[in-house]
Amino acid sequence: KMSVPDYMQCAEDHQTLLVVVQPIGIVPEDSFFRIYKRISAVSQVNVRDSQRVLYIRYRHHYPPENNEWGDFQTHRKVVGLITITDCSSAKDWPQTFEKFHLQKEMYGSTLYDSRLFVFGLQGEIAEQPRTDVAFYPSYDECETVEKRIEDFIESLFIVLESKRLDRATDKSGDKIPLLCVPFEKKDFVGLDTDSRHYKKRCQGRMRKHVGDLCLQAGMLQDSLVHYHMAVELLRAVNDFLWLGAALEGLCSASVIYHYPGGTGGKVGSRRAQGGSLSAEAGNRHRPGAQEVLIDPGALTSNGINADTSAEIGRAKNCLSPEDIIDKYKEAISYYGKYKNAGVIELEACVKAVRVLAIQKRSMEASEFLQNAVYINLRQLSEEEKIQRYSILSELYERIGFHRKSAFFKRIAAMQCAAPSIPEPGWRACYKLLLETLPGYSLSLDPKDFSKGTHRGWAAVQMRLLHELVYASRRMGNPALCVRHLSFLLQTMLDFLSDQEKKDVTQSLESYTAKCPGTMEFITLPDGLKLPPVPFTKLPIVRSVKLLNLPTSLRPHKIKSLLGQNVSTKSPFIYSPIIAHSRGEERSKKI
Repeated sequence: KMSVPDYMQCAEDHQTLLVVVQPIGIVPEDSFFRIYKRISAVSQVNVRDSQRVLYIRYRHHYPPENNEWGDFQTHRKVVGLITITDCSSAKDWPQTFEKFHLQKEMYGSTLYDSRLFVFGLQGEIAEQPRTDVAFYPSYDECETVEKRIEDFIESLFIVLESKRLDRATDKSGDKIPLLCVPFEKKDFVGLDTDSRHYKKRCQGRMRKHVGDLCLQAGMLQDSLVHYHMAVELLRAVNDFLWLGAALEGLCSASVIYHYPGGTGGKVGSRRAQGGSLSAEAGNRHRPGAQEVLIDPGALTSNGINADTSAEIGRAKNCLSPEDIIDKYKEAISYYGKYKNAGVIELEACVKAVRVLAIQKRSMEASEFLQNAVYINLRQLSEEEKIQRYSILSELYERIGFHRKSAFFKRIAAMQCAAPSIPEPGWRACYKLLLETLPGYSLSLDPKDFSKGTHRGWAAVQMRLLHELVYASRRMGNPALCVRHLSFLLQTMLDFLSDQEKKDVTQSLESYTAKCPGTMEFITLPDGLKLPPVPFTKLPIVRSVKLLNLPTSLRPHKIKSLLGQNVSTKSPFIYSPIIAHSRGEERSKKI
């Protein structure tokens, strides 16, 4: 059973050859990835003396059990292995070379060719010319790496082409081998291999397999012919799993034709760097282009159907953009019949969503995604769950479902701090929570909340702010806790119950005892700045009542000093009271 899904899969991956790049022995991680980056940059190669282009998909880790599904879909088959090793002395060389052979055995049955890149070894051994080993003095002195990879890919193409021609022109009488997926093998023990039903099943599966090989070999129109014929053969015998694969092959070839820029978005848009190649390939595969697809004489009536001229005329034009989605739906419904094909079904859903995103058909894309959410795989590790929810979030974002995207990103954030993880990743959790804010219409700038009506669901926003406070505390950053709690109190005051207000203010009191709040910006590691939070809504004035001042501050009424001899009491030489009293005396005398 294939257990590890590749959530980054796109329809155009079906035309790629899979090459695994791995270290042997102890190789410094930074050195390995420096070379890996250079190798993986050689992702498309023009085939010499031909208009065809080969596309390569590199992986530095690939589960061997996934490799066992290589006959079902050939892009899942590891056909190339490149190993990188440190070897500084001649005495270590035999052991290093032995390890290379052991590594090859892991993927042995499917490998077309392999290479060993040795860094650090100089002298007699390094000077011997070899095709499968390249010696370099150091990681800084290896200018020919890219050229070596191009030669390696050409050698893969030679093997691919011979296999394609060999399978397409099978003349071995009635005995076409039955290709199987791993879980089917036990079901076919004791079957009548001479029955017409069995032979048709063998023919249909082999025809589909040849379609895969044509697609990888850069022969798009040929692959369409084979897939159409495989669909008819497999439909006739109700071979649903392989019928699903033939339909998906048809979808992949059609997507490659319609969308030469790829469907992977910023991840894996392989063709961006080779526009001229895409234009050339698109031109070569234009509707009505005259190509010799299959030599009818080379196909025997027993096996892969002799006269293909009718099929060529009918399949010349591939599926329309609408038909691609219908066929994806049909393929996924067939995969759903087999619990062991969960990964295949999940990946097909993801591929269909990427196509629908380009077609701007968001509602249909959401249906495929909803199906993907409920596909039950084996017990996933916490890391795999984080990856799964993050990709679902990214896909929902791509089709414009921002709140749904935020929902899955928040689940991924919670997964980072799951109790089962020995060292919970609170920083990763906090970072993912911050990324969910736009989806919930939440900004961390208090100014955005002083502009009239409240946007978004306050209850969800408060929950999110509480989670940011908790993650900040677990990261050991009390200043962040104070800032988020202050923000919660200031912006969500109208939505907090009396008990919640009490709880928030008590929490704020305990945090500010350790780390007083400031009016400075807080800059996070990724450059995000959190503005200060002035309490403009606190305190809340509900009613006004005048209270008596303390005795010491109360005003006292001054007694009238008229008629008194004030000159001795007053510090003033002249005062209005004295002037007034003197004026009165003067008037009496008159």
